[in-house]
Amino acid sequence: MADNDEVTIVGAGARLEGNVVSAGSLRIDGQVKGQINADGDVTLSPQSQVEADIRAQNVSISGRFTGNIVVKDRAHLARGGRIDGNITSKTLVVEEGGLFHGQSIMDAGSSSGSSPSGQGSSQAATAPTGEKKGPDQVKV
Repeated sequence: MADNDEVTIVGAGARLEGNVVSAGSLRIDGQVKGQINADGDVTLSPQSQVEADIRAQNVSISGRFTGNIVVKDRAHLARGGRIDGNITSKTLVVEEGGLFHGQSIMDAGSSSGSSPSGQGSSQAATAPTGEKKGPDQVKV
């Protein structure tokens, strides 16, 4: 994937609207509104303000983020960072002082076909081998 350690930087004075696509990693110091797709990692610095949906390998949020995040591995919310939206990842790390408002779906197979409602994960957990799925087996 992103074997080439290439990092694209959106500077502190920059404001982008639309789709941002990166073959490597992406660091955002400014403002982005739209969609972000990166084959590598996405890092939002403390001064960043992003309103988007992110798809990446890993994500680290230190600034303000609104939208949905789908990562193949790790989502990290740093101290002082804020996420208003949903996260789908294998691992979620929230540091003390980070604010998270939304849902987290911990999905070992989050790379692509994850269910946005999270129902696929709960059904697999409640009925691993049985054929019958009665309403009593789906209690949360």
